[in-house]
Amino acid sequence: MTFIHVMTPQGRLSGQQRRVLAKTLTDAVLVPEVGRLVPQARRGYQVHFLERPLDMIAHGGELLSDQPSDVMVVDVVVMDCCWTREDRATVIRNVLRALADACEMKQPSPSWWVNFRIIEEGNWGSRGGVLSFLDILQEGAAAFPPERAAAIRTALAIKNDR
Repeated sequence: MTFIHVMTPQGRLSGQQRRVLAKTLTDAVLVPEVGRLVPQARRGYQVHFLERPLDMIAHGGELLSDQPSDVMVVDVVVMDCCWTREDRATVIRNVLRALADACEMKQPSPSWWVNFRIIEEGNWGSRGGVLSFLDILQEGAAAFPPERAAAIRTALAIKNDR
């Protein structure tokens, strides 16, 4: 399961922008994680939009109600698998590009921030128990190219031997 939390000032994103972002943000993480676009894998992703009143966000030491600014924070939370430095950078760039496109901007705002967090093996629960990325590989092996599945299995084996 992957969660993408998008926190914005109230009214920053329209309903149509959120519709677009629901899919483009999902795909921004899904493709690097799985290794290709697999539309049925989108079920394992959630995007949450959270809006805050302008007097509940500060930028540069001033409330947005006093000094407007185009701020946004996106928190991407993924299960541990095989996230290389380049994979993480790709996700961050993909997320920023999806936001800029949805907001019809040429470039992302410098005050938009993306956090990429990995939840280690054994620290993720659902379905009444603790999940492993290996469970996902077993259940959805066809979604992963063989080389990506092998890289994930190898990375988790190395991490779990510590």
